[in-house]
Amino acid sequence: MSKEKLEHDELDKVNEVLSSSEQFVEKYQKPLLVTVLIIILVVAGFLSVRHFYFQPREVKAQAAMYKGEIYFAKDSFELALKGNGADFVGFEAIADDYSSTKAGNLAAAYAGICYYNLGKDAEALTYLKKFDGDDVFLSPNIEAMIGNCYANMDQYDDAIKAFERAAKKADNEMASPVFLQKAAIVAEKTGDYKKALDFYQKIKDEYSQSMIGRDIDKYIERAKAQIK
Repeated sequence: MSKEKLEHDELDKVNEVLSSSEQFVEKYQKPLLVTVLIIILVVAGFLSVRHFYFQPREVKAQAAMYKGEIYFAKDSFELALKGNGADFVGFEAIADDYSSTKAGNLAAAYAGICYYNLGKDAEALTYLKKFDGDDVFLSPNIEAMIGNCYANMDQYDDAIKAFERAAKKADNEMASPVFLQKAAIVAEKTGDYKKALDFYQKIKDEYSQSMIGRDIDKYIERAKAQIK
């Protein structure tokens, strides 16, 4: 086959492909344009909602938090939680009204802590569970406070699970041994000394250089003595 013939055949193939593509575009031009338009509208709508709705709400919620944090720092938990009836609505209202914002999420944590300090564990749980975050300090401590609430309410299995989650989230020699020890103490309270021993042994194996770890042997021996 000559070079000219080969080039001619290749050109015909290219033309056929282009012709098919043109026919496809002509046939489906309207549906394609509609699809593209829908995508543009969805993206534009999302950006508009974020800019004109969520961002202003975030700013407003953050501004509302300031006075509550002052009350909280002074241990004025009732005022921090419920507001002062004037220029501050309270963490509870912020958490409820601005739940879709970062400030509202943080307000839920504050509200839960306030309820806990006021001795209202069930209410504390409601708001502590609303908090959703991965902060390396706050998140483990909120989980541990959930454990405290469950323990106070005699829901020991849930308390142990919460303390375990707190230790895992913290994953450091300062906080994790504290949370594991809490789990062990609750396990002892239920008479499950084998589980308590497992927690104590975990402290010894993984956090031996921590303050609790350096003194953990006596707890291990105590738990062993109770296992029949």
